[in-house]
Amino acid sequence: MSDLYVSWADYHDKIEQLAVKVYNSGWQFNQIVCLAKGGLRIGDIFSRLFDVPLAILSTSSYGGLNNQVRGSITFSHDLTKTTANLGSHVLIADDLVDSGITLQKSKIWLDRRYGFYIEEMRTAVLWYKDCSVVKPDYYVDYLADNPWIHQPFEHYEKLTVDQLAATRTQSV
Repeated sequence: MSDLYVSWADYHDKIEQLAVKVYNSGWQFNQIVCLAKGGLRIGDIFSRLFDVPLAILSTSSYGGLNNQVRGSITFSHDLTKTTANLGSHVLIADDLVDSGITLQKSKIWLDRRYGFYIEEMRTAVLWYKDCSVVKPDYYVDYLADNPWIHQPFEHYEKLTVDQLAATRTQSV
């Protein structure tokens, strides 16, 4: 497995590229559900660009050394949202699709809990790896060699607030 290192500038550029792909498709959606943690930034930016409500579904499947060990998937009890009901056309946003299991099970989770409201769901990610069991509806990069993606916010996973405070000067 190779490694792909992504800068903040590249990361934001990928989000903008993805937004344009979704926009150019002509598909109209009225709800974004981002998968946290990886999809939070994408969901936030999309919510602002497309002016549609954002809901957050917290999921977790990685842990271990450097957060690089895939384990079982855990879902939050419910969505965090600011609307009374979920929209009828839902865009599920995440940073990447690796195995595809999280994206696949998230669609099932949403259908079981909110299927009464949902007429259509589509998916959007920045990176689509070849090893995925599902193909997202929208993606920026297809990665045939399944690299480990080092995203710009990962350094916070190895940094404690004590370490951060020790390196910064505080002004009063």
